[in-house]
Amino acid sequence: MRPRIALPADTLAEATNVINERNAAFAPRPAIEAIVKSGGVPVIFPSVNPEDVRDYMTLFDGVCFLGGADVDPTFYGEEPFQKLGMTYLKRDLFEIELLKQSVTAGKAIFGICRGMQLINVGLGGTLYQDLSQDLHATLKHSQEAPGNMPSHHITVDPNSRLNDIIGPRPYVNSRHHQAVKDVAPYLKVTARADDQVIESVESIDNDQILAVQWHPENIYKHYEDSKKLFRDFVARSKRVAEKTRVNQ
Repeated sequence: MRPRIALPADTLAEATNVINERNAAFAPRPAIEAIVKSGGVPVIFPSVNPEDVRDYMTLFDGVCFLGGADVDPTFYGEEPFQKLGMTYLKRDLFEIELLKQSVTAGKAIFGICRGMQLINVGLGGTLYQDLSQDLHATLKHSQEAPGNMPSHHITVDPNSRLNDIIGPRPYVNSRHHQAVKDVAPYLKVTARADDQVIESVESIDNDQILAVQWHPENIYKHYEDSKKLFRDFVARSKRVAEKTRVNQ
């Protein structure tokens, strides 16, 4: 059996005259394809009442927190900065509860862009609401190059799982204006851009969590590093699935 991968959905917020598209839940096609090609079975979860998260927990082996709107700063004790982008409280509430229960249940966890920020906040960290708050941030982190092309390099901690997967100096794409500030106690920094903006975190004592600030799903087709990240995530999810079946 292939591992089941939960993809918490984004919400289509644009105005539309098509009634079935109003606030429709969706997951990005590139992420779905990357999961399938890496051997996983994607399962899309719409944002629901956080109290209902427990009913989802038997339906997946790994969860991939994806990109999207800014994380509401009230979750880390701040009021909105003037350059804060769009937020969606319902999604934040659902995903933070899904994250917490997934950590407790031992699910494999992968974060992408907002997903990395959500993981950090959900586990007790903080964010720069906009990179203009970080006086050291000088690189262009919201690229104007096509999204399926890399735009800057990062340096990876040699003593990290990320280094074992993609090496010390990958070339990544970049599409964000928020970034991790204070790292959650459960996590450690494993990669930075040359201006020291945090580009990856992972769990300290195990391989449960790995999260990146860039968008590997958008460059998956043409860059081996991105394929390796998804293969690692699906492999971790498969180990969870195998362990779960043995215990059933």
